[in-house]
Amino acid sequence: MHEAEHLSLESIRDFLWASDEIRFESQSRRERYAWVEQLLTHHEYPTLGKAARGILRRYIEKMAGLSRAQTSRLIARFVATGRLRPTQYKRHCFPSRYTRADIDLLAQVDEAHETLSGPATRRIFEREHTVYGKREFAWLGTISVAHLYNLRRSAAYRRRVLPTAKTRPTQAAIGERRKPAPQGRPGYLRLDTVHEGDPQQDDRGVYHLNAVDEVTQWQVPAAVERISEAYLLPALQQMMAQFPFPILGFHTDNGSEFVNTQVAALLNKLHIEQTKSRPRQAGDNGLVETKNGAVIRKHIGYGYIARSRAAELNAFYRDWLAPYLNYHRPCAQPQVEIDARGRKRTRYKLYRTPLKTLLALHNPGQYLRPSLSVNALERVAAAISDTDAARRMQQAKDKLFAAWRKSA
Repeated sequence: MHEAEHLSLESIRDFLWASDEIRFESQSRRERYAWVEQLLTHHEYPTLGKAARGILRRYIEKMAGLSRAQTSRLIARFVATGRLRPTQYKRHCFPSRYTRADIDLLAQVDEAHETLSGPATRRIFEREHTVYGKREFAWLGTISVAHLYNLRRSAAYRRRVLPTAKTRPTQAAIGERRKPAPQGRPGYLRLDTVHEGDPQQDDRGVYHLNAVDEVTQWQVPAAVERISEAYLLPALQQMMAQFPFPILGFHTDNGSEFVNTQVAALLNKLHIEQTKSRPRQAGDNGLVETKNGAVIRKHIGYGYIARSRAAELNAFYRDWLAPYLNYHRPCAQPQVEIDARGRKRTRYKLYRTPLKTLLALHNPGQYLRPSLSVNALERVAAAISDTDAARRMQQAKDKLFAAWRKSA
C-alpha cells in the first residue's frame, strides 16, 4: 500500500477493525524490513504507550505477513539499534590445512598406484618426503589415514580422479546397428523367427523363419526343428535361393540365432551386408514383424506343432504358401508424400502383389538373377488365378493338418 507507513494511529486502528479477513504479504525481505523501519520511525515507537504499541504490532503482522514472534524480534532490534537490516548469514568454516595442491597430489599418487589402501598411500607419502626428499609431500606425509579418506571423498578429488562419462554400449563385432538403406533396390531382407508354442511336456515346438524384402515385400517363410546352426544355416540358404533377385542385405534383431559367427561367415561368403536393429528403435524390423502376424499366425495359428513336423511344414511353405504370397496376394505398398509444410506422410493406398511391385521398378530385369527373366515370372503368375491359387494353398494346408491329426 502506498504511504501505508504514514497513516495515523486512528487510521491504523480503523483499518485493522475493518480488515479482519484481509492478509497482506511482502515479497522482498529487504523491502519488508525497510517498511517496518519507516513505520516505527514515523510513529516514534519507543515513546508510545502500551495500547499504541499493540496497534502498531498488529498492523505490522498484517501488512508484512509476519508472525507475532518475528514482529517482536524486529521491534526489539529497532529499539536497540534504531535500524532494521537483514542479517547476512555467514557459514562458519574451519581452517583448511590441506590445499587444492595437496588434493591434486593425492589424486596423482592414486592414479599412479591404482588407489591403494589408506595406510599404504600414507606410507608412500612418508617415503616421498623422507626418503626421496620431495618437499611437496611434507603435509601429506603427516596426514592421518581417516583424513586421507576424507580428502578422497571431497568434490575436488572426485572431479580430478573420477571424471563423469556416458555409458558406452558394448560393441558386437558381428553386424552393424543401423537401419538398412536399400535406396529402391530389391534384395534387402528383413528376417525374424516365430516359435510355435510349447506343450505341457518339455518338448518344444517348431520354429518359423520369415524373410521379407523391404522394397517389393517378396516373402519367403521356412520351418526348422531348432534354431541352432545345424538347422538354421541350410534353411537360410534355401530361403535366399527362393528370391528372384540376389540378396544384398540381411537385417535382423539382436537375437543370437542370427548374430553369430556361423551366420556371419555364410553372409560374408555370399557378400551380403549384415545389419541389426538399433536400441530403442522398435520400428527397425517392423515390416517382418507385421508379416509374422498377418501371414504366419493367420495361416498356421498359435497351436503346438511338434519338431518332427518341420520338414513337412517347410515343404508346404516352399511349394504352396510362398508362391501364393508373392504371385497372388496383394500387399499394401507404402507411398511417401510431402505436404505443404515439408513433412513426410506415409500413405497405404496402393495394393499390389510383390511380383507387380518388382515389375513396376525401372528396368526390373537388371535386379533379377541371371537364370530368371521377367517373362518367366509373368508366366508363373498367369498360370493360375489369384483365387484358384489361394484355394489350392488352403487345400494343401488342410490336407497337411488332417494328416497331423490322424497320426496324433
